[in-house]
Amino acid sequence: QVQLVESGGGLVQAGDSLRLSCVASGRTFSYYNMAWFRRAPGKEREFVAAVTWSGASTSYADSVKGRFTISRDNAKNTANLQMNNLKPEDTAVYYCAARPRLASGDYTYWGQGTQVTVSS
Repeated sequence: QVQLVESGGGLVQAGDSLRLSCVASGRTFSYYNMAWFRRAPGKEREFVAAVTWSGASTSYADSVKGRFTISRDNAKNTANLQMNNLKPEDTAVYYCAARPRLASGDYTYWGQGTQVTVSS
């Protein structure tokens, strides 16, 4: 098992940047592929970005491509989401998620979420 704790959310203005962090504890961090999801008010949870266990491969939702960057530091058990040029439509609760690197389908472990609010 792995436990995930997100931090770094806050209230910013459009065009600002934020960096979210997800610290993992429990099983060896490099065992997991990591991802960020978000849920906006009144909407379904949506995929934001993912990074493989080694950090060699990343993927992004079209809505954040070119603005957000996912990364990980296996030595520090941390996954990060750098968010630049934030827009009001990025307002949501952001969740960190982990999935064993040999698994497929839904992510297995989730953090409690961190609120990001972008004002216009």
